[in-house]
Amino acid sequence: MSQRKIQAVKGTRDILPDEISAWHRIEAAARELFPRYGYREIRTPVFEETELFARGIGTETDIVSKEMYTFEDQGGSSLTLRPEATAGIVRAVIEHNLAADDPAPKVWAMGPMFRRERPQKGRFRQFHQVDVEAFGMSRPSIDAEMIEVALAYLEACGLQDSELVLNSTGDAKCRPAYVETLRAALRKEAGRLCADCQRRTETNPLRVLDCKVPEDQPIIDALPKIGDHLCDDCRDHFAEVRRELDLLGIRYRLDHRLVRGLDYYTRTTFEVTSGALGAQNSVLGGGRYDGLVKELGGPDLTGIGFALGMERLVMLLPQPVAEGRCDVFLAPLVPDALDPALLLQRDLRRAGLRVLIDNEGRGLKSQMKKADKLGARFVAIRGEDERAKDVWMVRDMGGSSQEEVKAADVAGHLEGKLRG
Repeated sequence: MSQRKIQAVKGTRDILPDEISAWHRIEAAARELFPRYGYREIRTPVFEETELFARGIGTETDIVSKEMYTFEDQGGSSLTLRPEATAGIVRAVIEHNLAADDPAPKVWAMGPMFRRERPQKGRFRQFHQVDVEAFGMSRPSIDAEMIEVALAYLEACGLQDSELVLNSTGDAKCRPAYVETLRAALRKEAGRLCADCQRRTETNPLRVLDCKVPEDQPIIDALPKIGDHLCDDCRDHFAEVRRELDLLGIRYRLDHRLVRGLDYYTRTTFEVTSGALGAQNSVLGGGRYDGLVKELGGPDLTGIGFALGMERLVMLLPQPVAEGRCDVFLAPLVPDALDPALLLQRDLRRAGLRVLIDNEGRGLKSQMKKADKLGARFVAIRGEDERAKDVWMVRDMGGSSQEEVKAADVAGHLEGKLRG
C-alpha cells in the first residue's frame, strides 16, 4: 500500500525559490531604511508565556480568545506561539532594561507569527511580520515620524497604490466615558446587531466598530464618534500629529471607526490600506500604546509602533523579472575534463561568480539545454579537442559567439567578461 502524501498544514505555505527574490527585496529595504531613523534590530523568541499575550493584547480580543496556538510544556507551563510581535518586544525591553541608557530606544524586528485564523487571500496561520517600535517618547512628533517611516518603507519596497487612514482612540482619562456612551447606544440596537456585536457590546464595545457584517454597517455608522469625546490633551495631541503630517506632505483620511484589533492602543492609531487586497485591505497598522509597558510590569514608559504582514505586501508588489541562476555553466564532456572543471568551478566561485556544473556526464546538447534553462551567461566546454589543446571553448549565450581560451587564462577571462 502506498504511503499517504503529507502536505503543508492548512493555513501555512512554502515560500518557493522563484518567490524568494521578492522577499529579499522587502527584507533588504528594512535593513537599509530603518537605521536611517535610528531603529536597531531585535530578535525575540517565537513562543512566550501565555500570560504575556493575555495581559498585553487583551483577553476579550479575538486573537487571545480564539486564535492563539497555546500548549503546555513538560514542566506544566502554558506557552503560546507569538500571535504578534509587540508584546514580546516590550517584554524584552523590560527584562533587559533597554530603555534605561539608550537616548533613542527604537527597535525593529522581522519574523514569523502564528494565529489560527480562517485562511484567505494574503492571510495565513503562520505569517511573517515586519515590526517597528519606539519607547519613552510622548510628543506628537514621534507619532508623525512613525507614520513617515511606515510609508517610506512601503515606498522603498515598491508599493505604489495605498491610502493612510488615521484616528485617535483617546486615553485612560477620556476613553472609559466614551466606552460607556458607546455601550449605551449599542444596547438600544442590540436586537438588530449580529451575535458577535451583541457579545462585544458587554465585553468590549470598541470591537463593534471593527464589525464587517454588511447588515450592521448603517447602525455602526450612526454610533457616537470617539473624536467627539476626546479630552483636551488627546484632542491637542491629535491636532499636532495632523499638523506635522500636513507639514511633511503626508496625505491621510480620517476614520472614526479605526480602533485597531488590540486593546493596548491609545491616542493615535493608523492603518495603510490597498484596494488590490479586496475587503480585507489592510497592509500595515499601528499606533500608540502608552500603558502597555507598565501593564506588563515595566516602568511607566510610552510606546508607539506599527506592523505589516510580509505575505500581503509581497502580493501587492510587481513581480520581479526572473534572473538567471548562474553566470557560468561548465560542461566537461570527457572524463579527463572533470578535475579541471572542478578546480575552475572553485576558483570562479571564490572570485564571487555563480557557477554550476553538469554532474551527470550528459552529452553536449543536453548540457547546453540545461545551461540555457538556468540562464547561464557563458558556457565553458571541454571535450577531446579542447583537452588536446589545453583550452576551454567559451560560448557567449547572449551573443551566440564562442572562442577558445587557454586553460591557464580561462578564469580571468570569464571574470573579466562578467565584470565588464
